[in-house]
Amino acid sequence: MAVDINCDMGESFGLYKLGDDDAIMPLITEANVACGYHGSDPNHMAHAVASAKKHGVKVGAHFSLPDLAGFGRREMMVDRAEMANIILYQIGALSEFLKVQGVKLSHLKPHGALYGMAARHEHIAHAICDASEHLGVPIFGLAGTLHEEIYTARGMEFKAEFFADLDYDDDGKLLITREHSAYDPNVVAEKSVRAVDDGIVVSASGKQNVVRAETICVHSDTPNVVGIVSAMRAALGDRLATS
Repeated sequence: MAVDINCDMGESFGLYKLGDDDAIMPLITEANVACGYHGSDPNHMAHAVASAKKHGVKVGAHFSLPDLAGFGRREMMVDRAEMANIILYQIGALSEFLKVQGVKLSHLKPHGALYGMAARHEHIAHAICDASEHLGVPIFGLAGTLHEEIYTARGMEFKAEFFADLDYDDDGKLLITREHSAYDPNVVAEKSVRAVDDGIVVSASGKQNVVRAETICVHSDTPNVVGIVSAMRAALGDRLATS
């Protein structure tokens, strides 16, 4: 199976710039475009969609908890119905920009703390389905968690995601931090190839964990991300999906 490289894009807000989207976009195959609740604004959203179209990159909705100040990386207590409405609102915003550009919605991906909550809390995973089951597009998530269990039980297409620029713990769970650390591009590339070919990721303490990697995520705010993605593309070779 060909593997995609995805990146969280369009996360700048107003005068505040996050990530070098213009340099990253030509190197990836899937863009997760922020929908305004953790980052982005109308101008940055429009630019991200136009850039993705220019480079033939698939576009997904990257929705979040309503936490612009915390960049969506702080957990919140939200019930299922409200969470579904929050998600639907954000997908709706991006959808209009996609229509204007004649681009189809490719996939869905919760951001930051919401991603982790959906992996552990049934009502959050169900809320994502409640908001999006009419769309008929895949949802990215971690294999072997409630992402996979509930999305597939609800008849949604699930796409297993691997995080190249985040560490994993001894239980195979992500170590999510407020800021992303710098990594050696060649080390990240080797880590990605091993995840794709062998289904293995080594934890921060050295333990081997089983993973599935149908799409590989890098983050636009990771230092040297352009070098990282370039090294990943070279290492993955013909394993890489076309845009």
